Amino acid sequence: MVSAVVMSLGAGAACAQNYPSKVIRIVTAAPGSNNDWASRLIAQELTRSLGQRVIVENRGGGVAVEYAAKSPPDGYTLLFSGNTVWLLPFLRDNVPYDPVKDLAPVTLAIRSVIVIVVHPSLPVRSVRELIALAKARPGELNYAAGTIGGSPHLAAEFFKAMTGTDIVRVPYKGTGPSVTALVGGEVHLMFPGLGSVAPHVKSGRLRAIAVATTTPSVLAPSLPTIAATVPGYEALSIMGMFAPAKTPASIVNLLQQEIARGLNKPDVKELLFNGGVEVIASTPEEFAATIKSDMTRLGKLIRAAGIHE
Repeated sequence: MVSAVVMSLGAGAACAQNYPSKVIRIVTAAPGSNNDWASRLIAQELTRSLGQRVIVENRGGGVAVEYAAKSPPDGYTLLFSGNTVWLLPFLRDNVPYDPVKDLAPVTLAIRSVIVIVVHPSLPVRSVRELIALAKARPGELNYAAGTIGGSPHLAAEFFKAMTGTDIVRVPYKGTGPSVTALVGGEVHLMFPGLGSVAPHVKSGRLRAIAVATTTPSVLAPSLPTIAATVPGYEALSIMGMFAPAKTPASIVNLLQQEIARGLNKPDVKELLFNGGVEVIASTPEEFAATIKSDMTRLGKLIRAAGIHE
């Protein structure tokens, strides 16, 4: 029972004695993304374990982050998002929130492998062929990306910087519309999380040519790495749950425990794995350390590559 979990949290648990007593809202990015899919699985599991309804609200990228950051720190508004949260300030001036001061990490929930996928009409089947075509046709190839600072956006920009290619970004309102555009032939390629495009790759509507991990991924064992052709290239897609800053530690810890329990259920874990997603379910402290490391490492890469909106 939730009450027993809360009681076991020790000092500071009193503020969470009656939590949750109403609907919990998880705000996340636009439909069609791994963020959206995973957040709905988490909401389903939390509804069961907490005995209170948990709903998902799609607000899109920076809007979702700002909304969550400015919500009351009572555990009833949560944010599920990827590295856009902590990297957007490196890409855009006057971001209306501070990722460290305004948000409390709950758990680094999942990790998805990023892949290069192309429309079948593009005559490339390898990273080497893609680079050669892009250099032969500078400014003519384009890629789809949703949220500024999201993994698909940064993965593409890092690829351009490290290969010296000129591939034009075409913005869409989220991963779902980006994938739809790629399947429809509106754009040439994309750097999404595997889970967002797996059905289209299996059906042949899209062609996957490489993964963005430094070593072959168990999530996509048949694909070579980008790093085999572009040494040192790596792009990660990690997603986690946040609460507004100053949310009581007892509530944060309760949420982390229940989210981890739900994600690690064999059926949920298998469903995510089959969709190209790996369960992490870290502690709040581990998530905070990952954010700090990511801001240091990727912040330098963003500045070095001159990526700015």
